[in-house]
Amino acid sequence: MNALPDRRLNAYRPDLAEEALQGTVTAVRYVAGVPARVAVPVAALRPRPDEAAGIDTQVLFGEDVRVLDRADGWAWVKSDFDGYVGYLPEPALDASATSATHVVAVPRTFVYTGADLRTPAAFSLSIGSRLTVVGESETRGTRYLTLEGGQSVVAGHCLPIGVAASDDYVCVAARFLETPYLWGGRSGFGLDCSALVQLSMMMTGRSVPRDSDMQAASLGTPVAREELRRGDLVFWKGHVAIMEDERTILHANGHTMSVAREPLATAIERTGYLYQEPTGYRRPV
Repeated sequence: MNALPDRRLNAYRPDLAEEALQGTVTAVRYVAGVPARVAVPVAALRPRPDEAAGIDTQVLFGEDVRVLDRADGWAWVKSDFDGYVGYLPEPALDASATSATHVVAVPRTFVYTGADLRTPAAFSLSIGSRLTVVGESETRGTRYLTLEGGQSVVAGHCLPIGVAASDDYVCVAARFLETPYLWGGRSGFGLDCSALVQLSMMMTGRSVPRDSDMQAASLGTPVAREELRRGDLVFWKGHVAIMEDERTILHANGHTMSVAREPLATAIERTGYLYQEPTGYRRPV
């Protein structure tokens, strides 16, 4: 009997499935989905339409999704960014058809009600959030981008879509130091181990899978522990860390409950009771 497709990346239920799965899974009907955009700073994707359900991952302001179903105040969606499937509250979505022009390129920033840092902050945004810019201005030497909603964001905190923030994803990852750990988190407000890898690489122009097992199966090539260097990845079952140099890792972890730096040898010894030895080392190329 063939195994069912990974539910994290494939949308299917007995009553409904995404069109691409026709012939692979059985459902009453198949749909292509309707485009929508995330309209809140961060929205949790859950495995079922229930606030008590754990968070699988998150989608960010301005990211596009396909809505497969709406019911009882929930939307069942698939992310255009990394293909993740889940449920989020309907009010988190907007049907806007405008194209995003910029991306937030710093871990966190404020969106102001006016083009002046002295005006009230309307809300905060995470790195990776996508914005539609309609204008630009300068106040007391600081440049601001005007958003389609009329608010403003500091221009220096954003980049045009398609422009990399860095050519070294480890530098990007280090900017998250002391950011709180959050299971399923994928933002500058809180993130987990694999999101640190995904977000950091995203800001260098690379798209990678969301979860650590997906990353371990697809990123780069295997290397031996003695060959590790800056930028390599260390995988345990259910965990991933980034080599900052030949001996030190950066990782979002449940020990410090933050993104932290520690010697690889210390991490291996400390987590031995939980993870045993690392399951592999890989060099993203």
